[in-house]
Amino acid sequence: MRELLWSNTFRRALRRVVKRQPWLLDAITATLTSLQKDPFAPQLAAHKLKGPLAGTWACSAGYDLRIVFDFVRNPERGEEDDIFLIEIGTHDEVY
Repeated sequence: MRELLWSNTFRRALRRVVKRQPWLLDAITATLTSLQKDPFAPQLAAHKLKGPLAGTWACSAGYDLRIVFDFVRNPERGEEDDIFLIEIGTHDEVY
């Protein structure tokens, strides 16, 4: 299973999202678990980003909630990359 690496920006944004909409916490937790198991699971709708965020990926954590992440190489784990969580928020906030 991949390891999730949380950036400080992600942690702050997650606190902000949960403070505004506490009912989303369960959906976010489920999305992070799915992302850790299989980042390309169909329900996540993971896609590579273009423009200023080119090279990073995003997935859906609910109707208008997105998680921006990147794959990072961890030589100790062999072939499987870890997932670096960059940002979470609404579509307009993260793009």
